[in-house]
Amino acid sequence: MNIYVGNLPYKYSENELRETFAAFGRVSRVKIVLDRETGRSKGFAFVEMENKADGEAAVKNLHGTEIMGRTLTVNEARPRPVKRPQRRAPA
Repeated sequence: MNIYVGNLPYKYSENELRETFAAFGRVSRVKIVLDRETGRSKGFAFVEMENKADGEAAVKNLHGTEIMGRTLTVNEARPRPVKRPQRRAPA
C-alpha cells in the first residue's frame, strides 16, 4: 500500500519516518520528496507498506498526530495523473 504523508517536519529523516511506520508493519520503501534546487525536504513523503492491513492501520493511527510541532496528514496515496502530450504551437 502506498501512503502519502503531508505536513512533515522539514528536518525529519527517511530513517525516522521508516521507524514511525514500522510500528504498524513492514515498510518496503520511504521517499521524502526534495526540492530540486535546494535539496531540502518539501514537507511531504511517500511510504510503501508491504501489507494493506498494516498500511490502513498506520493511516488510521498516524493521521492527525503531531511530530515536532506539525500535525501530519496521512492517507492512501492517489495514483499520479497521466500527463497529456504537449500541444504544438501552430506554425
